[in-house]
Amino acid sequence: MGIARAEGLKKLSFAGVLVTLGIVFGDIGTSPLYVMQAITAGGAHTADFIIGAISCIIWTLTLQTTLKYVIITLRADNKGEGGILALFALLRKRRRSVYLLAMLGASALLADGVITPSITVLSAVEGLGSVYPNISIIPIVLVILAFLFLLQQFGTSFIGKSFGPIMVIWFSMLAIIGLHHISDYPAILHAFNPYYAVRLLIENPSGILILGAVFLCTTGAEALYSDLGHCGVKNIRWSWMFVKIALILNYLGQGAWIIAQPQGALPNPFFATMPVWFIVPGVIIATAAAVIASQALISGSFTIISEAITLNFWPKVQVKYPTSIKGQLYIPSVNWLLFISCSLIVLGFQHSSNMEAAYGLSITLTMIMTTFLMFFYLRVKHVKSWLAWVFLFSYMAIEFTFLVANLHKFPNGGWLTLLLASVIFLVMFIWNKARETKKRFTEFIPICHYAEVITDLRNDKDIPKVASNLVYITRAERKVDVEAKILYSILNKQPKRADRYWLIRINISDEPFTKKYKVTVLIPGVLYRVDFFIGFKVNARINRFFNHVVSELVENKEISLVSNYHSLQKHGISGDFKFIIIDRIPTVDIELTSFERLIMNSYDLLKKFSISSVKGYGLDTSNVTIEQVPLGRIPVGDNDLTRI
Repeated sequence: MGIARAEGLKKLSFAGVLVTLGIVFGDIGTSPLYVMQAITAGGAHTADFIIGAISCIIWTLTLQTTLKYVIITLRADNKGEGGILALFALLRKRRRSVYLLAMLGASALLADGVITPSITVLSAVEGLGSVYPNISIIPIVLVILAFLFLLQQFGTSFIGKSFGPIMVIWFSMLAIIGLHHISDYPAILHAFNPYYAVRLLIENPSGILILGAVFLCTTGAEALYSDLGHCGVKNIRWSWMFVKIALILNYLGQGAWIIAQPQGALPNPFFATMPVWFIVPGVIIATAAAVIASQALISGSFTIISEAITLNFWPKVQVKYPTSIKGQLYIPSVNWLLFISCSLIVLGFQHSSNMEAAYGLSITLTMIMTTFLMFFYLRVKHVKSWLAWVFLFSYMAIEFTFLVANLHKFPNGGWLTLLLASVIFLVMFIWNKARETKKRFTEFIPICHYAEVITDLRNDKDIPKVASNLVYITRAERKVDVEAKILYSILNKQPKRADRYWLIRINISDEPFTKKYKVTVLIPGVLYRVDFFIGFKVNARINRFFNHVVSELVENKEISLVSNYHSLQKHGISGDFKFIIIDRIPTVDIELTSFERLIMNSYDLLKKFSISSVKGYGLDTSNVTIEQVPLGRIPVGDNDLTRI
């Protein structure tokens, strides 16, 4: 029922638009809290300067958010799902080499996201300072963050229904306050003319640096694409029109108010434009909007990590499903790491104006990576070549300009998000590279060469029976092959007799929510292979899936699970199942380059912080055995030994 309801909300409807406002636009919708404060931080706010800056904002929202994301990128949906890893999943079969772009983009998105809850909540609560100058802001912010992250383990479906109406109130408030102040300086409407943006960038010596502050108005644009699967493209596009109008009106109102003030230092224009009597209610509404923006970021982080695990970009960590709603998940390790990081950032920076220096730098990398991936997607989809190249060069020019503008933030806090992005990328790279190294050393052997041996082993009463059903997880792509390590385990490492042998292969589908399987009989009555086709957004609960497959085979009378022990058989007692998980480890005899050895050692270190394969596959620990075998064959011909 929850899945059907979630799918229904993707269709264009009033309810869909309302939910979209609550889920998608929290980040970009709370940017008026700090954008104009960042632009006027230098103290200068002449009419030409402010009109030029507002013009930059309007055309950034138009070119970057509306054109690139809302109109173009939302077309690249993966069975209704979006986001940089979903885009990579669309490309990986034809353009496997783009995995580095996907890793970089996802890492930068996660890193910059650490700042989002901190800066939005702190910016909102700081409004209280204009009414209560002596109030301690930091403890309030930390309490709100603690409550927000504590809430994640219970799921957010019970409060999610209120997100949409709250954001409607928020955007309406932005529009009304902005409209009220446009009359302070009606010439602010000249900002719609891009001439004023260009003139500011050319004539102002620090024009390029102003773009670093302007860029903050579009940092939530990537969320529009990431949340495609929750809301649907039509709901996002229609609700964006309302959101964009509200944002532009508020920026125009703030700009007009600023120009009307005497030269010198200004308070945060967002709260200064509110009537005094409305500041406390305004802070409450702003805080609610900030919490919703943070919630969207946290949920997005869970989704990215979950997809990265499935795509072999991230160590396996515990994933929970607190509700029955499709796509809603909870990752404890990510949740508490985010909470600790956000708390330390709040304590370290103290003021939202200080955080602005750290915010926005790494998200430009995500946008650049998305542009590259979209270019390859357009080429794969056979869009006219010249259109694809125009898209690439146009947005490279825009986004590299923003990158240069944001680089001045590096010494003032931008280094923090780049450091976080580098650490996250390093984890992804090591994990993926180690898996590729293991794959390179994997040897596959045709099953037909060992069919007779396995059958004879199964019938050999002299060898103790290990289990009625012995199950291995295979990575062999061809159904006629099996890994040498599995044959080694069955035949050599304490020969294992069983009534039936099972090979399970997990195929990660490029479609997000696929759940299919196929059974192949390799040796009648002896060896079976089950191929699962699992979407990259689906948690591979192999124990549950395998039980379902076996139950259907029994129901269809394709197999019988009744034990072959005579004492149990006459009572119809089912045979047992035993899973063998093989862990291949590099030994000193395996020939690895120094780089590969470093990668594998780092991989072993990361594995200490991940959950075991047993938990990762959702297996019952009571019937699983883990065996360690060498990573590859040990060379025997290069020892230069002489017999005497």
